Amino acid sequence: MSSEVEARSHGWRIEPREYARHERRRGRRFAFTRLVPARTALVVIDMVPFFVGGNPYCLGIVPNIHRLAEALRAAGGTVAWVLPAVGERTAVADEFFGPEAAETYRTSGGTGTMTERLWRDLEVHADDLLVEKSAASAFFPGRCPLPELLERRGIDTVLITGTVTNVCCESSARDASTLGFRVIMVADANAARRDQDHNATLHTVYRSFGDVRPTSEVLTMIGS
Repeated sequence: MSSEVEARSHGWRIEPREYARHERRRGRRFAFTRLVPARTALVVIDMVPFFVGGNPYCLGIVPNIHRLAEALRAAGGTVAWVLPAVGERTAVADEFFGPEAAETYRTSGGTGTMTERLWRDLEVHADDLLVEKSAASAFFPGRCPLPELLERRGIDTVLITGTVTNVCCESSARDASTLGFRVIMVADANAARRDQDHNATLHTVYRSFGDVRPTSEVLTMIGS
């Protein structure tokens, strides 16, 4: 872990009125009260040095991702590591980000094997999935093989973790929901730059696309 950046945790929250809204609608706070580990995948998005190294909130979620991965593997579930692919340079990206920033983002996934490109404190096991995505979302059709690989394993529930909460993680949660997966965003295993960005996504996901739960509750679900 970087000696220059101290790990931090987001001050995450879902407003009580949002909990109450769903409780009135469906009679319970959470849509998905149980999960079957063998039909569940932990999806870890973009945990590469470019995003993790300089962000204290990214450093702060590494232990929770590790705990979730170990527990889910032991229970017979799947761990999927998703990395940014090195895409082609496009005029639209240059126009939107500016040429220098566009090139930085285009190569943000790093070089070397996919395992080597992950943040150093994360461990890939033999039965894990390791894939690249060429879009913000890991579930956008044609831009990442993950949905098809999960379907082959009979996965119906995805635990969304990684960074950045309000970009690639939110995009993945939305598309996973659209594809029919049960979505749980792990509140303290996603990271953004600021609490307000992080919490805006948690609000959106909980309201419209899936459940939002902390690591401790997800671990209980895996073990029950």
